[in-house]
Amino acid sequence: MKRIHEYKKLFGVEKEIDLKELKKSYRNLVKEWHPDKFQEGDALQQEAEEQSRKIIDGYHFLVSMAPETKEKELPAYTETITNAGIADYHHKGLLLEITFTDGTTYEYFGVTKPVYIKMVNAGNLNRFAKRSIYPKYTYRKSKRHLQEV
Repeated sequence: MKRIHEYKKLFGVEKEIDLKELKKSYRNLVKEWHPDKFQEGDALQQEAEEQSRKIIDGYHFLVSMAPETKEKELPAYTETITNAGIADYHHKGLLLEITFTDGTTYEYFGVTKPVYIKMVNAGNLNRFAKRSIYPKYTYRKSKRHLQEV
């Protein structure tokens, strides 16, 4: 959740992510912080490189969570959570990462430790996730795949 708020703040996103506005903000930030704007040895060049990476990462992260993106990928997501079992899962902070048997990985934000413990102790992981994780938490498709894990 912290990561979501941090990136939304960087791009000036108030509530819902609008892809047009996000792209406009992204272009302005890239123009402002592009490393080529600064001369070799300039004190701001290193900061510009770091900011540039953060801007690019944040843009891709927020695009993956935008309503338009989620709507476009909904059939594939529904297919995965309905027909593929859970192959692996990791919980760190408030992030639950679930890798499915079809090779896709999704990140669920805001999953607390008590909810995670209930999931781990549930008799059927898939059933618990279908009832208590998938419909209740903000998610995005991760770039990681089963082979990479």
